[in-house]
Formats: sequence, C-alpha cells, structure tokens
Amino acid sequence: MPEGIAQAGVALPAGLKPVPGAGRMQERLVSPLLRRILLVNLLPLALLLAALLYLDQYQNGLLEAEVTTLREQARIYAAALGEAAVHEDTPDNPALVPDLSRPLLRRLTEPTPNAQAKLYGPDGQVLADSRVREGAGGAVVTEPLPPAVERGRILGLVGKFYDDILTLLPHADHARLLDPDRPAAGTDWAPDVREELKLNTTTPGRQIPPYIRRTEDGRLLVSVAETVSRNRRILGIVLLTREAREVDDSVLAVRLSILALFALALGLTVMLSWYLSLTIARPILRLAGAAEGMREGRGRAGGVQASLLRRSDEVGELARALSESARALWTRMDAIEQFAADVAHEIKNPLSSIRSAIETLRRIDDPAKQRRLLAIIAEDVGRLDRLISDISDASRIDAELSRVATEPVDVAPILAALMEIDEATRDESDPRIKLDLASPHLVVQGVEGRLVQVLRNLIGNAQSFSPQGGKIFLRGHDDGSWAEIAVEDEGPGIPEAKLEHIFDRFYSERPQGERFGQHSGLGLSISRQIVEALKGSISAENRRDGTGKVVGARFLVRLPKG
Repeated sequence: MPEGIAQAGVALPAGLKPVPGAGRMQERLVSPLLRRILLVNLLPLALLLAALLYLDQYQNGLLEAEVTTLREQARIYAAALGEAAVHEDTPDNPALVPDLSRPLLRRLTEPTPNAQAKLYGPDGQVLADSRVREGAGGAVVTEPLPPAVERGRILGLVGKFYDDILTLLPHADHARLLDPDRPAAGTDWAPDVREELKLNTTTPGRQIPPYIRRTEDGRLLVSVAETVSRNRRILGIVLLTREAREVDDSVLAVRLSILALFALALGLTVMLSWYLSLTIARPILRLAGAAEGMREGRGRAGGVQASLLRRSDEVGELARALSESARALWTRMDAIEQFAADVAHEIKNPLSSIRSAIETLRRIDDPAKQRRLLAIIAEDVGRLDRLISDISDASRIDAELSRVATEPVDVAPILAALMEIDEATRDESDPRIKLDLASPHLVVQGVEGRLVQVLRNLIGNAQSFSPQGGKIFLRGHDDGSWAEIAVEDEGPGIPEAKLEHIFDRFYSERPQGERFGQHSGLGLSISRQIVEALKGSISAENRRDGTGKVVGARFLVRLPKG
C-alpha cells in the first residue's frame, strides 16, 4: 500500500489481501488447464480408436470369404468322393468304400498343406482322414496340421486376446462369425453327423453351418462340412478344416495401421494441446502473476508483459483490460490520497480559526468582542458542517452510482421545475431563469436524483456570479447520440487560465463582496464526478459578444441519449 494512503487512513478492500502460496502460480509445469485441454482433445480420439478397433466387420468379411472358398473346396471333395469312392451293390443302395476314400482324400488335400479333411459315414464313424496314412509294416501314422510359426503364433495370441476383449463389450451375435465364447477346440472337432444327415434329408438344399474357433495356442481354424451323395442319396459328410492365417495377418495389418494413425494423431494432439497451453494457459498464469504483483504493489501496471498487451486475441484483450484496471486503480488510489490530503488541509483552516477564537475568548472580558468571537466560531462551525457534508457526498458518489443502474430520464421537465421553483422563491433583484429547449423532451441515460444535483449546482453557481436583475439561460438540444444541456449567465466570466481548474476539489473563485466560507469549493467537482460517472462530460467556457468581449460564462453538459 502506498505510504501516503496509509497515512491518510485509507485501506485496501479485504479482497486484496495477499493469498498464501499465490506466488507459486507460475512454477507449475503442467497446469490444470493443460490437463483439461489434453483430456478434451484425447477423449474423442480415444473413442474413435475404440470404435475403429471394436468394429469387426472387416474380420467378418475375411472370414466369410474364407468360409466361401473352403466350402467350394469341400464341395469339390464331396463330388469327387461321391463319384470315385462309392461301391454300388444295387443301384438303390450305394455305399462309401474306405479303401478308395483314403488315398483319394489324401490326393485332394495335398495342394493345401495347412488343411485337413475327414470323411464320416452315416453312422458318424470316420471313414477316411487326410492326415492318417499307412507307414512301413502297415503301421498307421497320423500327421497333424503344421504347427504355427513363431510370427503366426504371436499373431494368433494377439487375435485371441482381442477376441477375448470383445466378449466384454456389447455386440450383435448374429453379425459375428467368430464367437470367442465357443470352446477352443482343435482339429478334432466334428459335427453331429447323424443329426446333420437327418436335417439335410428333411430339408433339401440345407447347408451345414461353418464352425470357426481359435485354439489355445492362438491358431484360427475354420471348418466347413458338405454332404457326399450319389444318385440323390446322402452317403456321408466330408469335413474340411483349414488354418486361416491370412485372416489374422490382414486383420493385424489393419489394426496396426489404425494404431499407427492413432499414434500420429496422439502426437499431434499432444503438440497442439501443448501449443494451446503455451498460448492460453501460460499467458493466463502470467496475467495471474501480474494481478498478484498489482495486489502487492509491485508496479502501477501490475507487471503485464508487453508481448501480452500486443496480442490481438482474447488473451490480449484480457491483458489490456487488466493493465487498464491497474492504472485506473492506481489513479483512484492517487486521487484518494490527494483527496485525503485536501480534506485534511481544508478542515484545518476552520479548526485553526476556531482554536484561535477560543484562545482569544479566554483572555478578553469585553462582551462585544466576546460576541464577535462567538460569531466567528459559529461561522466556522457552519463552514465545517457544509464542508463535511460536501465531502461525505463526494466520497459516496462513485460507490452509489456503481450500484444504481442508469435509466432514461427526461431532463426537460426537470429544467422546467427548477425554473418554476426559482421563480416562486426569488426576490425582485435576483437574476431570472429563462428556459430554451429545442424540443419538449430531452431524454438522457442517467440517475434522476444526481442529475437534479448537477443542475442545481450549476444554477446556484450561475446565480452567485450573475448581476442583480440579470438572466440565466437553461438551454437543451440533441446532438446526434448525445444530449447537450447548457447553463449560461451574464456574470464576469471565468479567467482563461482557470477554465479547467474550477472543477478541482476545494477550488473557489468567488465574486467580490461575497462572504468567505459560504461555499466548500466542491460543487463543481461533485458535478463533474457525477457527469463522468454517467459516461458524459462537462466543460466551462466564456460567452463573448460580437466584439469579443466576455459577457458571461457557459457550462456545457453532454450526456448519452436515453
């Protein structure tokens, strides 16, 4: 707090007390605003990533293509077996021959090393298996599907983990071919042959549904079954199983592309968020530090950086507003300090006169002189009373006008009422008020009570300087978006060097012959204070005749129209 204000007994509002820890605002590396910016920017990106990874139509399309290809292959196998591996005891009773089916099934599956074909009879027994053959000495040798290579195993495990995650999310079961809830059976899975044959007999043209599953080691297996028939008689079912490594490769490639794009978008999002932090969050922290410096009295502008003041965005507007508020606050504090000093000086004069009169009164016995001293004391007390009343009025004007909302006020009836009051109370020798309005209505934006106070002060000032029998003119007219009110007198005018000083506090330029102490010197100052608080202006000038001679003074008030 400035020393002069402290000496005058003027304290800052309680809201401007230092806040503990406020000086550490600029020490934060990651501000809460930056975290919010990152969260807002990353949330839509994360939702988009989840949606892209969750959508499994692409995988379903690949599996459907795999099922279609495998089913066509199984139909070829079934047709070949129906033609070359059937023994007909009678034309109406054909039957599959295992010894013919085994070598034929092996030959059919040789071009597809990662596939296995099985042939089931009507009773559900396995008649032939492409992975079973006779070894040396008649021994039976079973050759399983080739094991997954390391890369394929990793891809399969990744796919299995992804499918397990999907089971936790809501989905339409009919739209997904791969159901992770099914048991992870290997190549030993087989359909219910008897039931399928029964259904195919009662429903001609029916297709046996495919079976898609993932094994424990992560391999994706697709199995399709087709009926073997001869002369429209169903003799068995051929089951073709193949590992769909290409599906996992393609799906993983798409997911990696999505993740790569996500990583790129994430990097751009973080950089843009950091850029927003540097251009928004950090400047706001600097402005907060400047406000703290202003509160603690470091610099009249609060230490707002020039780079922030030069910005043309909202942050620049905030910086300029803060800087202007700081200057306005310091200007107000300087005015308070000066006002306090002026008040102290003005009050000392009548107090000194009263003290001198009292000390003199104690030493004299002459009744006439005592009455004269008591009259001086009474005059000084009245002067103090007027001075304190005007000081009190001046000190509360700003606070009062900041709380009261302005409204449209018609000044024409007010001027007419003031003229009528003066006409009813004036003596014959007092100056007469003349009203000159360009229109019957002159509406301004203001506070009626304070506007009346301004007009009474100006009229009273004009009456003080007007000669006996003179005239005072009250004029009003519109000037675009402003309304002008003029108070003119026929007095001696105002010294040119004093045209601005007459609005200073406690300045008094009184006419000759007027008793000292009748005015506090705050009337015109209070009038300017009110007019400027209402977003208007007040000025003084001299009236001159055609020869340039001063014939009076004019006070001009400009207020925004209501």
